[in-house]
Amino acid sequence: MSGYPLLDIFLSMLWFFLWMLWIFTVVWIVIDIFRSRDIGGWAKAGWFVLVLLLPLIGVTIYLIARGSTMQERQATGYPARVHDGKTGSGSASELARLADLRDQGVINDDEFRRGKDKILYAPGMNAR
Repeated sequence: MSGYPLLDIFLSMLWFFLWMLWIFTVVWIVIDIFRSRDIGGWAKAGWFVLVLLLPLIGVTIYLIARGSTMQERQATGYPARVHDGKTGSGSASELARLADLRDQGVINDDEFRRGKDKILYAPGMNAR
């Protein structure tokens, strides 16, 4: 430990985390470039080449020019499924929806059981 002072350890860690932050930012911008629906293919290719060949300048220009709408594109990229006012697409929300329909009398117990089996034992799910 005496050959590597504490300040050098701190600076090494700082540079490492700054490097990781930079990589994350570049990857996030590349994802945003291809997620954008308001620019065409050639514009996407141009932004990508600029970010790839001149990363510091490309990222800075991209954040100035299009950074204010990045959050909107991210929000529209992952829409939530909505079932009867409930969000989610997992089997728990589907089972809750089926139980609500059964409690309201829309479906009977046999239809509920078939729907539950279909949700719980669908292909790709664990077998009984």
